[in-house]
Order: sequence, then C-alpha cells, then structure tokens
Amino acid sequence: MHHRPTIAGRFILGITLSLLGACASAPSTTSAHAAIDVPAIQRPQGETPQWWFRNGAAQAAQASAQAHADGQRAKNVIVFLGDGMSIPTIAAAHVMAGQRKGVDGESYRLSFEKMPFSALSRTYETDQQTPDSAGTMTAIMSGVKTRAGFIGVSQVPKRQDCAASRGQELVSTLELAAAAGMSTGAVSTARITHATPAATYGHLPERNWEVDAAMPAAARAEGCKDFATQLIDFPAANGLTVAMGGGRRNFLPAGVADPEYPKKTGARSDGRNLIDEWTAKHPDGKYVWNTAQLDALDLAHTPRLLGLFEPSHMQYEHERSKGPGGEPSLAQMTRSAITVLKQNPNGFFLMVEGGRIDHALHAGNAYRALDETISLADAVQAALDATDPANTLIVVTADHSHTLTFAGYPRRGNPILGKVRGTTDSYDEESTGALAHDATGLPYTTLGFANGPGYTGASDEQPEGPKHFPHQPKHFTAISKGRPDLTHVDTTAPDYMQEAVVPLGGETHGGEDVAIFASGPGAAAFHGELEQNAIFHIIVQHAPRIRAELCRLGSCNADGVPVDRPTRQAWLQQLGAPAATR
Repeated sequence: MHHRPTIAGRFILGITLSLLGACASAPSTTSAHAAIDVPAIQRPQGETPQWWFRNGAAQAAQASAQAHADGQRAKNVIVFLGDGMSIPTIAAAHVMAGQRKGVDGESYRLSFEKMPFSALSRTYETDQQTPDSAGTMTAIMSGVKTRAGFIGVSQVPKRQDCAASRGQELVSTLELAAAAGMSTGAVSTARITHATPAATYGHLPERNWEVDAAMPAAARAEGCKDFATQLIDFPAANGLTVAMGGGRRNFLPAGVADPEYPKKTGARSDGRNLIDEWTAKHPDGKYVWNTAQLDALDLAHTPRLLGLFEPSHMQYEHERSKGPGGEPSLAQMTRSAITVLKQNPNGFFLMVEGGRIDHALHAGNAYRALDETISLADAVQAALDATDPANTLIVVTADHSHTLTFAGYPRRGNPILGKVRGTTDSYDEESTGALAHDATGLPYTTLGFANGPGYTGASDEQPEGPKHFPHQPKHFTAISKGRPDLTHVDTTAPDYMQEAVVPLGGETHGGEDVAIFASGPGAAAFHGELEQNAIFHIIVQHAPRIRAELCRLGSCNADGVPVDRPTRQAWLQQLGAPAATR
C-alpha cells in the first residue's frame, strides 16, 4: 500500500535518500529523490498512529540526508537503553567514574560519550508531558508515539482495554528482525517482563500485566496474554535468540520454589511452568540462573540462551554477588549475548537495558544511580570491543529523564557525592576550598532531587533529618527543624539519600530531552533534536534486512522508504502464524 495521506495542508520534506538494501518492491539503486509528505494536522488531537509513523520516517530521512549518511548499511543493530538516564545523571556519572580511577572526573568520558555522533530526544507521550518507560520505549521500538502505560500498542484504545487493543498492536524492531531471519536478543538488569524489555516483543495496553496473576479476569477472557507468556510464545519460529535479566517468578507456577531462594515461589496462577516450556520448545537452547552456569557454557556454540537471574529485578551493581552462585554483570550479559547472536550470518538485533538506573533515581539514591550508569557504560564498551564498527550500528539513549540536579558552585575535583566546597555565588571571589553554605548558614550537596523520598521531614519509616537508603515511606510530616546540618554527615556513603524539595514516596521522572549517542553505519543521522519515535526510523532506514521486511509488509513507498505503519496482523500472516496470536 503506497497511498498518500489525503488530509489537506501537507508539507513536504524533500530529501536525497539512498536505498539501503533493495526491498522486494523497490529496485536497488544508489540514490533517489524521495518526497515524504506528512499531513499538517491540529496537534495533539490530529495525531494518529499512522501520522506518527510517517512523521518519524520523514524526520529520519531528512536527518540522514543532512548528515550524508545515505548508503550506510548496518548488518547488526544494538540499542542500549539507560532507563531514566538523564543528562545530569550522565554528567555526574562520568565525574564519579573519573574520580574512582584517580583522574580528572570533569573531563573523563564514559564509553558512549566518546561516540562520534549525538542528538537530543523529545520524550513526551501522547497523553503526558513527563513520560513513563512504557510509551517511550514503545516509540523507540515501533516508530510510533503512544500513551503512558502502553506496551507495543497505539494510543487509540483506553488503558487496560484488551478488546479495543486488538488491531492496534505496533510491530517492533525486534519482531521485524526475527521475521527477516536475523538473531534477536533482549537483556536487562530489570525483570525481562518489565516495561523496557517487554516493548521489544510484547503488546498490551497495560505495562503491569507482566504475569497472568496480575491481569483482570476480563482481560484474560478476551485473549490478552501476560508478557512472560508472550516472550515464551513468541510467534516467529526462532523466537528470541537470547533473553537475559530478572523476573524468574513470572515464569514459574505459584507454589513452585525458586531455585535460589527456596522460601520464594513462582507467581503464575495458570499452572504453566514457562521455563520448562521454553526448554522443551528449544531443546538446543540453554537455560541458566547464575553466573557459574553462564560461565560454563560454550557460548560460541550455544544457539539459544535464556537467563533469569533473580525472582524479581537483578541486584544493584553495588550489592551484586560476584561469586559463582551470584549473577553476572550487565557487561558480561552483553558479551555473552553478542557471542551467541554473532553466529547468525544474517546479523542480529539486540536491546540492552540498564534498568536499575531508574530504580535508584526513584529511590532518591544518587550513588546507586551513578554506579548503574557506569555499569551501562561498561556494557557499551563490551559491545564496542565485540563488534565490527563497519557493520554494527550502536545507539545509546534513555527513555526519559529524572529530577536529579547537579548544582551549586563546587570547585574542580570536588567529590561528586560530597558537600559543595567552593563559592556560593558566581560573583564571589576565588574559592578557598571551604564548605559553601546556604542562606541559613548550612552546607549542602552538589547533587539533589526536586522531589522524592529524600525529603528531610519525618516519615512513617525514618525520623526527621537526612534519609538513608532504602526508604519507601507512605507518609511524611512537614519539616519542623529546618534543613539538617550536614557538616558531620558522610554524604558520599552509598546509602546516603540526597535531599528532595517535595516529599514523595518515590521520586518522579522528568520531562526534558534526553541524549542519544551513536556509532557505526547510519550513526551520523543522529544529530540535532529528534522526536523519540524517529530513533526507530533512523535504525530501519540503515538496516537493510529490517527495512526489507517492512517493504514486504507493504510499508514502503515507491522509493523503498518505510512510511506506512505496518499492522501486526500482516506481520503474523507473513510468518504464517494465526491472526489471533498475541
């Protein structure tokens, strides 16, 4: 289907676009002039899933032409997602990383900060200024913006309306890659059924339906399947080649003991043991749940891998057991995944999430947030070391930001988690290195939060004063004694929680742009400020196999550019799977 929108007032983006790998419906040429016309609409009411898809395609094609990235082809694609990794989080993390190494932290660069291309991403969802992880990751994976709480479903239905979500499923990059004969993988330090990894393979109008027991009976009766089931029942014959993360309990029946924690049991109410089903379905595959088992594998000859290392989320890097019975680091999981995926001569698509950056920020604990960001950077470096930059596009970004602040006037080299030593005003004379003080005469830290559980008033869990991780209060009382005196408080301690201005049980996301970093074929197209859904389109326009799959689904225009939103029904039909498959 190569129709043009009929809404009046179109604007046309004229671009020079290379055909990156011939589609079945498009001849192989070096370049062609493609005019992607996008309807001029009233926003936000005029936005539709098709409009978002076409608008993202036009923006991506224009960015590619401006950067002269035409003709660059990626065999492999890796998307790194730092969940909640705001720009202040990155800045503070590179200072911490440098200071840990005993070098200048301010000028130190994390692995992905060395990448040659970068851009900004607008993260708002169709219904929220400040977004969540579900709608944002869906935009990155499908090229279509959607509502908060939706995974792989367009903005059309209401939240939790299973019946209305039928036909509104959005095809993901991972699904396209699987249908194109590529290997696919999803790796996360969160539950593998959590919002970010679920958006690579799942489709539900409710992010919290990770296990059947969490779903209302009506949704189950209408045919909706939880994300754990969707992962195991992935309709493409080869399924996910690699899936690693936490979330074992969502794959085990209620009453079945966890292999690592005998007092904990599975969460499934349907009696299915999805781990056993996976091993039966993939007899050549390997299932592991600790580091020793992963280390024992000959990964270069392991055709398929499932790793579930915790009943819920994986441990923070700070607490992670590094022994054989513990769990692997994000870098080790990344290396392992790439080793398995590289066996496919058709290439691979891999998503790697540093999921616990977000959790630490919600908890109001900067130490763990920065530590997790550094761990993500280690994983990116592992990927850079394990792949060929000539054929692998690597994209590093975040789904949304947080309210972490990096402020004051600390002198160069001041510990990033420490109290400000320096001036209190930009017009002050040169600093002596003494503690800076607020207007009441009290010291303060470089890092803080706009809201969250670090509020220093008394809570139902901790008394008035500095708060310590973990702190998950339900109630606060207003501050009665003023700001606490931090003079003798070790604010660099891992469990210290930075002060928050507004008292909340959990710190919130932020609404500002996040960063994108990229290297490899097509990376130059990441420049300027992009709508978040354009990330998908830049990737598919520079990945020939994925793009060809979109063309087979009728998404491409006469120039071979994917401009029409593919339906999941067409994708299932292409696979030979039943149209009702979820």
